[in-house]
Amino acid sequence: MTRPAPLALLAALALGCAREEAPAVPVHEVTAIDFKRRITAEGNLEAVVATPIAPPQGGRGPMKLAWMVPDGTRVEKGQVIVRFDPTELEQQLERGQADLKAAEAKLGRERIGARSAEAGREATAALAALELETTRKFQSKDTEIFSRNEIIESQIDERLSTARLEHAGDARKIEERVSRSKIAAIQVERRRAELAIEQARAGLERLEVESPETGILVYQRDWRGNLPQVGQQVWPGHTFAEIPVLDEMEAEVFVLEVDGGGLAEGTPAQVVVEARPEVEYAAVVKKVGKLARPRQQEVPVQYFAVTLELERTDPEAMKPGQRVRATLILDKEDALVIPRQAVFDADGQTVVYRQVDGGAFEPVEVTLGAGTPGRVVVEQGLEPGDRIALRDPTRRAGQQEEEQKEPGAGGPVGR
Repeated sequence: MTRPAPLALLAALALGCAREEAPAVPVHEVTAIDFKRRITAEGNLEAVVATPIAPPQGGRGPMKLAWMVPDGTRVEKGQVIVRFDPTELEQQLERGQADLKAAEAKLGRERIGARSAEAGREATAALAALELETTRKFQSKDTEIFSRNEIIESQIDERLSTARLEHAGDARKIEERVSRSKIAAIQVERRRAELAIEQARAGLERLEVESPETGILVYQRDWRGNLPQVGQQVWPGHTFAEIPVLDEMEAEVFVLEVDGGGLAEGTPAQVVVEARPEVEYAAVVKKVGKLARPRQQEVPVQYFAVTLELERTDPEAMKPGQRVRATLILDKEDALVIPRQAVFDADGQTVVYRQVDGGAFEPVEVTLGAGTPGRVVVEQGLEPGDRIALRDPTRRAGQQEEEQKEPGAGGPVGR
């Protein structure tokens, strides 16, 4: 038996309830009106193009900042802007040198032991060969001279001497392989120590970072909004500062998660730089963050990061890192605006209940746009003149209120 589709099942329920309680379901007629919606947000100016600055590559761990040019300083190409603390690298160099000496000493002892063992194995093999030769030379074979027992003992001595010679040869090969393995392992230790020394010396030669360009040095803030400080550790390859090109700026602002509905690329905006609050700069939304994130780890409030493309850049008034206030304009002419209480979540679909001929209601999936706490724009799914239910017609009037009080109960869509 085929299960009915969720919307079809809801339509059947709405039809049955409408026949019983149609007069009790309040309705709203959809009309096209001018929708006004403004969102305010704060953030900072950023350069569209910037030269990144990071600690030198090749280190084995983080490097500690020992001295820094102040944030916002104008620097010349080739000027030293950052120095790192050499303590860790010096300790790494000392450890590497000590490990190298220890590995070379172990290697020398192993080679001496290998030569001594080889000499012993050669002597053992030579003695076994001589013993076998002597045994064969003086072997008792003549039955007329020697008794049967003496002949048998002589044969046993020959086999024993032969086995000793073979054992000496096998032991020599095994000990040679073991010795080579030990020497190879020690050579790996020595190479590891040499690499540590090379890295430490290379790091000590690159404790100073020079400016790659002429411009304004701007340090990057962390997730708490703090600038790098002397004594802070920075990982090799991690960008901690930049020299921006001041000819083209953009703004990154943060919009509360509850206000993020309807934001999209191309949304117009007005930006005010706090240093010049009397001037407004036109802008449009360039990018909207995919996920809402907290700006401060201790504060659970979520924000969408929104990048604004400025219509023009004023290099005299705009500097990277300056605070800005933005107004995002979500106004829309002839928009279909409905009360939020008319929007419901049914089996993962956003629906409204549209009244059809005869007073019954059918569920209609809709696409929502921008909204306010009480109203929301419908982008797709409805037409002007449609009449929609202001409560769920598949439930009794009192039942819906009771279910909304229960945790996890379905009901009107909140945003």
